[in-house]
Amino acid sequence: MEPTSLETTDIFRGAYLLASGGDLAEIRVRQNGKRIATFLITGKDLARLDRDYRSGRALINPVQLRESLNHLRDVLFEKLHEGRTRYDDRKRGDRAGQAY
Repeated sequence: MEPTSLETTDIFRGAYLLASGGDLAEIRVRQNGKRIATFLITGKDLARLDRDYRSGRALINPVQLRESLNHLRDVLFEKLHEGRTRYDDRKRGDRAGQAY
């Protein structure tokens, strides 16, 4: 039976799968010295799409790929920033906290 979900840390692979008809089910972020995001993609034909991507045979509309990549980045940045407060930004001492 073919898998209906696939996990990847590769944002470009995730964008390709989304642009090819997959759906973003979840983004998980873990701390392992640095933050690492994992994208959970669901849908049909994921195994075939993944083989095509990894073998270099993948064909995709570049506009759809760009839109999917931008969507993943937007959702990822929202996920990374959820739960942070103004104090957290100021404490870091970077420009993000200086706007307050």
